[in-house]
Amino acid sequence: MHEASAVESMLRIASAEAAAHGAARVTKIRLVVGEATGYMEESLAFFLEAMAKGGPVEGAKLEIEYLKTRLRCAACGEEFDRAGSSFACPKCGERAALTGSGSEFYVDSIEIEEGR
Repeated sequence: MHEASAVESMLRIASAEAAAHGAARVTKIRLVVGEATGYMEESLAFFLEAMAKGGPVEGAKLEIEYLKTRLRCAACGEEFDRAGSSFACPKCGERAALTGSGSEFYVDSIEIEEGR
């Protein structure tokens, strides 16, 4: 259910941008979401539909680009996409650490319908 607070923030951003440009409504929101956030597209869409009712974002299409979780091996320096729940380096087998890539969550762009 942590998607609800993320969608609330997304709605504030999209609504503010729409107001700043005198838009009648937001038609599309493009998100960048890291796999490590655990945010699921179905849950984000559900909360968007429920929370946007009656506002300028109601009915907006949600487009999501998911980014892989990246790891870096301390032993050999190899950087790689995480496979499943493993932290093992595919090059040397040692334990790798998270790089921070894959924990993103931000509004990349919005599309608006001009005001009348």
